[in-house]
Amino acid sequence: MCRGVTVFVFSLLLAVLSSCGTKNKVSRSQVLLSPDLRSGMHGGGLDSNSLLIASISVQSDTIKPSKNVEEEYTEDPLALQKSMGLYKSADFTPAMHYDLRRPNYVIIHHTAQNSVAQTIRTFQVPHSKVSAHYVIGKDGRVVQMLNDYDRAWHAGKSKWGSLTDINSSSIGIELDNNGRDNFPDAQINSLLILLDTLKTKYYIPQLNFIGHADIAPTRKDDPNINFPWKKLADKGFGIWYNPEGLVDPPASFNPIDAMKIIGYDMRNPQAAIRAFKRKFIVSDVSVVLTDYDKKVLYDLYRKYY
Repeated sequence: MCRGVTVFVFSLLLAVLSSCGTKNKVSRSQVLLSPDLRSGMHGGGLDSNSLLIASISVQSDTIKPSKNVEEEYTEDPLALQKSMGLYKSADFTPAMHYDLRRPNYVIIHHTAQNSVAQTIRTFQVPHSKVSAHYVIGKDGRVVQMLNDYDRAWHAGKSKWGSLTDINSSSIGIELDNNGRDNFPDAQINSLLILLDTLKTKYYIPQLNFIGHADIAPTRKDDPNINFPWKKLADKGFGIWYNPEGLVDPPASFNPIDAMKIIGYDMRNPQAAIRAFKRKFIVSDVSVVLTDYDKKVLYDLYRKYY
C-alpha cells in the first residue's frame, strides 16, 4: 500500500512539473522530498500529513528560466518602462484606490497615405515609431489599434496652451486621406459616432477636439483644408464662428493674445496664423490676419473663451 502511495506521489509531482512547460525541465533525480516523507517511504510509515504538497520541494537551482530578466524586458519594453516606476529603496505595498490616466483631448489627423492597410502596416513596423488609437477608412470602417488608455505616438513635438506632452493626454484618430482629397460622408459619419462615444465616455470638453496642425503648426497641416470643422462643431466637437454675427473687434483687442488664449503656440506667429486660417478661413491661407480674419477670431474668442 505504501509503495503504491509513493508511486502516486512521484507521479503527481512529475505531472505538476511537466505542466509548467518545457522551459522548466526537471528530472526525477532533481526532485527532493522532505526528510519526513523520505523516512516514511523507507520505514513504510507514510501518514496522510506526509502527503501534503507542502512537504514536497524542488531544488530551486535546478530550474532554469528560459530567459533572463533583461531579455524579457527587451521583448516587452512596456514592462521595462513600468519597472522604472518603482523606487528600489522603498518598501512596496499597493494602494487599492487608483485608475488609469483618462484622455482629455482628441487630435484628428489625415494619414497622408493611400489606404487603411498601408497605415496599419506603418503603425506595426518597428522603425516607424508612430501610432494612433484609431484609423477610419473612406468607407467608414473604424480600426482601433490601441486601448484608449494607452499612450500613442501620434502628436510628436507639439504644444497646445501650456501642454507640451500631448500624447500623454490625448487620443489620436487618423483618417485615411492622401492629404488632398475630400473626406467622404461615410468616413465623417463614422468619425462623428466615434467622437460622441469618446466625449461621453471620458467627459472630453468641446474645445478639446482639435487638429494636428493646431498643435504643431510649423510641421503639420492635417487634417487637410477640406476637413469639415464646422460640421463637427455643430455636433459639439471643436469650435466654429457665427458668420452672421461677425463684428469689428474693439481697439483693445489683441489678436495674437487671443490666439494664444485659444491654445496656439505663438512662438512662430506666422505658422500659427497659417494653421488658424487653413482651419477657419480656408479661402485665404496667407500668414497675415486680415480685417475679416480678425472678426472671425474675435467671434471665436467671445463665444468660447
